[in-house]
Amino acid sequence: QVQLVESGGGLVQAGGSLRLSCAASGRTFSTYAMSWFRQAPGKEREIVARISGTGGNTEYEDSAKGRLTISRDNAKNTMYLQMNSLKPEDTAVYYCAAVRMALNDARGGRRVEDYDYWGQGTQVTVSS
Repeated sequence: QVQLVESGGGLVQAGGSLRLSCAASGRTFSTYAMSWFRQAPGKEREIVARISGTGGNTEYEDSAKGRLTISRDNAKNTMYLQMNSLKPEDTAVYYCAAVRMALNDARGGRRVEDYDYWGQGTQVTVSS
């Protein structure tokens, strides 16, 4: 079992930056692949970025490449999403998700149903 708590969301102007955090409970954090999803009003939840348990294997959706950076600090049981050059279309509730993997260098899947644990979400609003 793992519990996830996101923080760091807020209101920012277009072109600005935010850093989201996802704090996890438990002592086996490094065995969980983690991801960031987002859900805009009226839209389905979508994957943004994924990271393996070791942190050495990451992947980004096209909308995130070059602007968003996923990372994790296993000593602190925390995952991050550094968001730069934010756009109004980045406005959404951002969720972190976790799934336990057999291999610590494997990423989780791209679908909502690929994950067993979710945080409550943090709102990111980008004004134009």
